[in-house]
Amino acid sequence: MRILVTGASGFLGTHLCGALEARGDSVTRVSTREADLRVAGSLVQFAGVRYDAIFHLAAWTQAGDFCLTHPGEQWLINQAINTHVLAWWQACQPQAKLIAMGTSCSYAPDSELVEERYMDGTPIDSLYTYAMTKRMLYVGLEALRKQFGLRYLYLVPSTLYGPGYHTAGKQMHFIFDLIRKIVEGKAHGTPVVLWGDGRQKRELVHVGDFVRAALQLADEVDNEIVNVGAGREHSIREFAGLIGTIVGYDAALIEYDTTRYVGARSKILGTCKFSRLLPDFAMTPLERGLSETVAWYTSEDHKKGEQ
Repeated sequence: MRILVTGASGFLGTHLCGALEARGDSVTRVSTREADLRVAGSLVQFAGVRYDAIFHLAAWTQAGDFCLTHPGEQWLINQAINTHVLAWWQACQPQAKLIAMGTSCSYAPDSELVEERYMDGTPIDSLYTYAMTKRMLYVGLEALRKQFGLRYLYLVPSTLYGPGYHTAGKQMHFIFDLIRKIVEGKAHGTPVVLWGDGRQKRELVHVGDFVRAALQLADEVDNEIVNVGAGREHSIREFAGLIGTIVGYDAALIEYDTTRYVGARSKILGTCKFSRLLPDFAMTPLERGLSETVAWYTSEDHKKGEQ
């Protein structure tokens, strides 16, 4: 198959492209070096190839409190990126299926996080703008399906983790920040201070599991929104304890700063549809996935790559 991937140089994009190439697909990797998706017509250079599928991963965001300080830019940039990708899809690649990424933060915090409620209510205020650009991406997919008969799949992942995350020069998702702080605390004896009281809960999906699920769903499911989650959440204190055990750091020494931003108190996706579509799908056990991620983070290859 011929497949184009936007956001190909990112954490998920790197793993996805590797998996596609490993199964023999011809992959066109699109990152900011190849095309500035903020600019209309930036994908015209790829119109000469007839693609079977387009994976749209590109988005302008970061973890932490980035969304709080860049709401206007997030709206303008992400709306432009999504509009330009959808316009190119409809005009130049209508035969291709488009697989796009949603976000769990689009769900209203007081809502059940099931696909039927994705567009209901109001997303959490601190992530509102980014969440709404992802909702608008879904609206765009549905609109193009209705008018032009295009095929899509819209996937909503839980927080992804695993080896290969880009940790240099930006805020990190919570699990990588936990690993960094605890590893440094063990190595240098520095205090480990985590944001919040540690009782907020999160769900993790190994990036390799998400890629496997995405490829299976892309082959089998059309015009659906599908949550991809582990079906279980853990508190920050639990994650910290597991990481502490892996690196040999006493989690009782960790301090918690209750004055800092923590986001939603709990966020676990409903996975009934996912389980129905892929009933035999097995997720990587958390302990094994975290051990693998810590081993990567402390490896010489990672340290050299971040210099």
